[in-house]
Amino acid sequence: MKFVEEVVVDEFLPTFRSMLAEALRERDLTQSEVAELLGISQSAVSKYVHGEVERNERLLADRRMDELVERLAEGLASGEMSPVQALVEAEVFVRRLERGDLLAQLHEEEMPGLAEYGDDRFAIHDPDSTVRAAEQVLASLRRGVRILENTDDFPELVPAVGSNLVECLPDADGIEDVAAVPGRILDLEGTTAIPADPEFGVSEHVASVLLAARAGGSDARAALNVRYDPAIVEALEAAGYTAVEFDAERDPTDAVADALAESPDADVLYQTGGFGVEPIVYVLAAEAPAAARAVREL
Repeated sequence: MKFVEEVVVDEFLPTFRSMLAEALRERDLTQSEVAELLGISQSAVSKYVHGEVERNERLLADRRMDELVERLAEGLASGEMSPVQALVEAEVFVRRLERGDLLAQLHEEEMPGLAEYGDDRFAIHDPDSTVRAAEQVLASLRRGVRILENTDDFPELVPAVGSNLVECLPDADGIEDVAAVPGRILDLEGTTAIPADPEFGVSEHVASVLLAARAGGSDARAALNVRYDPAIVEALEAAGYTAVEFDAERDPTDAVADALAESPDADVLYQTGGFGVEPIVYVLAAEAPAAARAVREL
């Protein structure tokens, strides 16, 4: 794990400081004066000026970097620019390079996993970014999956089509916004088998039911399916959950919406099967671990 700030420290700062130190020395400032302006030691200035510091060639070749250095050097040398103003100008430049620009590209090379988030990967500092929300969903799913793995009797609840634990982004409007276990959760000779780490867009069945529930007015962001049995529904109701049935042979969005219209507070949906459709129970929850704990209580 490498932070973008590390890229700034390791790649940008040595290159920027060495270029600025050279530009200031070319304007006849002494090493002592350069050191004072940059807030570094004279020995560091000497290393910068004499090329004893490794610099990033891509930053060196960036015309904008050269223009910034020349502008700051001219302002600092003439006294028209204070060190604080120079710092602000440099910080603005760094923020610009961090968002979809050269520093972001260097960071992505260190952290290839960011690439899957498209343009949102450049909003890594944004607390409301899709990157952060997506990683929180995946972390929540991993916690939920661990609960299921540590629930000894869970394999007995896995339907023939397999179970899945899903959780969606806050503003989910499609299956790609729902994360789940690829290949579904299976009963492998009495053991809960988790094929792979959770990913987005890998569940159609349970994700569709969750999205249908949300479209019908539910604020749930997670769902878990288990096999249907009247005793399971009764046990969930006895534990305080509200269950409602929907028609398995209708379009899930319409069927679930109609069911929720009759029981808006339902957090358990179930269907008793149909032609070629296995009966299933769906537990809705605010997050994946809560759905897993609800089933563990069974």
